[in-house]
Parts: sequence; structure tokens; C-alpha cells
Amino acid sequence: QVSLVESGGGLVQAGGSLRLSCAASGRTSDMYAMAWFRQAPGKEREFVSAIRTNVGTTYYVDSVKGRFTISSDNVKNTVYLQMNSLKPEDTAIYYCAAKVPGGSYNSLSSYGYWGQGTQVTVSS
Repeated sequence: QVSLVESGGGLVQAGGSLRLSCAASGRTSDMYAMAWFRQAPGKEREFVSAIRTNVGTTYYVDSVKGRFTISSDNVKNTVYLQMNSLKPEDTAIYYCAAKVPGGSYNSLSSYGYWGQGTQVTVSS
């Protein structure tokens, strides 16, 4: 079993920055990659970014490329999402997820473990 705990959400003005953290504990050896998804009110949960923690390969949805950066600290079993140039449309609950081998990085079904989520609100 893997436990994921997110932190770092909050309220920020458009153009501002936030850094989200996701601390993993438990059977972290089961994790193949880690990712961030988000869900805005009335919308489906969508992929934001993922990282292969052992090799550092990263993936991003087009709408955040150049603004968001995912990174990991394998000693601390923590993944970060640095979010710059935030826009009101980035407002959502952000969820951390741990991926098991197999499946695509942007598919919810590829992830077996989820955090409780952290709210990010960007005001215009």
C-alpha cells in the first residue's frame, strides 16, 4: 500500500506561482512513476504532469507546458509541481497519483494510488 499526502495549495492572483508537494510513504518500491491530475468544478479529472522518478523523464499536458515543472526528490519520496504564470483556468483541486507499470501516463486508470487533493484557486 502507498499513501500520498499533498500540500502547498492556496489562493493566488493570476500571474503568480505556487509549489505543490506530494509526500509518499509505504510500499514506494511499487511506484513506477508519479503524476499530478486536476479536477475543476463540473469537469472531469484531467492529467497535468508525470515523472518517471528513477530516470527523471517528464510528461506534461499542452496547456501547462512552459509554465509548470514537475520534479522529484527520491530520498524524501516527494514529488513537486512548480506552477508559474498561473491562470484562472488553472483553478482546480490538484491530486497526486502513483503509477504502477503499464498503461499510459495520462490515463487515470494507470494510477493505483491517489492523494486526498489540494485546492488551487487563481483569481483574475
